[in-house]
Amino acid sequence: MGRKSSTFLSPIFALDPASAEPLYHQLYEGIRDAILDGRIARGTQLPSSRLLAAELSVSRNTVVNAYAQLLAEGYLEGEAGSGTYVTLRLPDDSLRAVRGTSTTPPGAPTRPRLSRQGQALQRYATTHTLSRNEPRPFQPGVPAVDEFPFRLWERMVARQWRKHPWQLLTYGPAEGAQPLRQAIAEYLRMARAVRCDWRQVILVSGSQQAIDLTARVLLDPGDAVWMEEPGYRGARDALVAAGLALAPVPVDAEGISVRAGRATAPGARLAYVTPSHQFPSGVTMSVTRRMELLCWAAETGAWILEDDYDSEFRYVSRPLSALQGLDESGQVIYAGTFSKVLFPSMRLGYLVAPPPLVDVFTAARSIADRHSPMVDQAVLAEFMREGHFGRHIRRMRTLYQERRDTIVEALTRELDGLLELSPAAAGMHLVGWLPGTVDDVEASRLAANAGVIAQPISAYCLAEPARRGLMLGYAGYSSAALKLAAGQLAQALAGLRAKRPTTR
Repeated sequence: MGRKSSTFLSPIFALDPASAEPLYHQLYEGIRDAILDGRIARGTQLPSSRLLAAELSVSRNTVVNAYAQLLAEGYLEGEAGSGTYVTLRLPDDSLRAVRGTSTTPPGAPTRPRLSRQGQALQRYATTHTLSRNEPRPFQPGVPAVDEFPFRLWERMVARQWRKHPWQLLTYGPAEGAQPLRQAIAEYLRMARAVRCDWRQVILVSGSQQAIDLTARVLLDPGDAVWMEEPGYRGARDALVAAGLALAPVPVDAEGISVRAGRATAPGARLAYVTPSHQFPSGVTMSVTRRMELLCWAAETGAWILEDDYDSEFRYVSRPLSALQGLDESGQVIYAGTFSKVLFPSMRLGYLVAPPPLVDVFTAARSIADRHSPMVDQAVLAEFMREGHFGRHIRRMRTLYQERRDTIVEALTRELDGLLELSPAAAGMHLVGWLPGTVDDVEASRLAANAGVIAQPISAYCLAEPARRGLMLGYAGYSSAALKLAAGQLAQALAGLRAKRPTTR
C-alpha cells in the first residue's frame, strides 16, 4: 500500500478542554479510533506535531505525547527525515473488525426505504454504469477522441488562465456564459437552421440533463410521453425515473408514427424524438412526418423534445435542418451536446427553450447543479469563434465516413446472409438486422464472449421488438480494429446461420 499524506485532522475529532481527561489522551484516543474504523487509512502520513498543535490550538507537547503513545503501541511508525505514518500492519485487526461489524438491530430492514422516484432510479441505475476500460469495437457512442486537437486545446486553456483567471474561479450564470451561448446560437442558426436568439440557449451537463430538466419543468408524475420504439435508453430511463408513463410508438421508414401515437396515447404531454438520425435505427424523419408531429403538438398543447445528438455527421448530403426550425407554435425544446463532436467527458450540452420557458429552465438549471465549469465554457467559446470547431467537425465527418465504409465492406464480406446492414447515411453507428428466428440477445452474448461489443436492438425496446438486430458503432475505432472485429463477430455468430428461416 502506498503512502498518503493527511494535512488536516481536526474535522475528524474534537478536543474538550473542560474535560477531566488530559488533552493528550483525548488526542491519542481520537487518532487511534479514527485509525481503527478506517477514517485515517493505513499508510497515511500525519501532520507534524507543530502543524497539528497549531491546527488544534493546543501545546506542541500535547501532540508529542499523543504521538509517542501511538508509536509505542504500534499504531504509528516514524521514518527518519520523512515523517510519522499510520502503520501498514495494525496491532489489533481483530478489534478493528469488531468495530466494523453491523449494529443494525434484529428485525431491522436490510435495505433503506426509498421513495417511489428513488426506487425507479435504483431499477435503472445500471443503464448508465459505463466501463472504465478502453472502449472496444463496436461499442456505440464513442467518438475518435485520439483525433481531438489536444495541443491546440491546451494552448487555449492556458490563454484563458492568463487573461482573466478570477472570472473563471467565481460562480457563473446558471444559463451559461454569454460568449458561449452566442457562439452556440450562431452555429445552430447557420448549421442546423434553428430559429433562436442567444438568450434562449441554456448550457447543461450534456443532453441527459436536458432530458431531466424538461421532464421536471413541463410534466407531472403520471403524464404520458411518446417514446420512440426502439429508442434511446438514457431518455427512457430519465423519463421513467421522473414518474412518467411511457407509451412506445413505433418507428417506420419515415420516423415516429404520429398516427400510432395518437391511437396509443392521445393525451400524451410530450414526445421524445431524434428526427435527424433516429436512435438507434438510423432513420431520418421525413418532412411529412415532421409536419404531422408539429400539428399534433399545436393541436393538443403537448411538447416535443428534439434530441439532436449527432446530426453533424451526415455523409450523403449536408446536415438536415432541425425540426425546431419548422415550429411555428413554440412547442419544441431543442437539445444538443458536445459529447459526440468533441469528447464525452467535457459534459457540456445545451437546450434551446421557447422564450416563455427560458426563465423557468434557467431556475431549474440553477437548482440542479448551479452552472457548468466556467473554464470549459470560456475555452469552448473561443474554440468556436476562431473556427476550430467547424474545422474539427469537417475533419471528423470525413474520417467517420471512411470508417463507415470500412465496416460496411468488412461486415458484408464476413457476415453476408446473416446481417442485413441498414443504410448509414449519418451518425456514428449502423444497425445489422438479423433473420427473424435469431435472438439478438443471444447474438450479443456470443459477440461479447469473442471480445466484441454488439448491443441488441431489443434492449432499446419497451415492448417485443418488431425486428431484431445489433447496433454497431464505428466512429471511435481505426480501420484495422474494425476489420479485426468484423472477423471476430463473424466467427462468434457462425453457429447462428443454421437458425435462419428457410422461407419467409
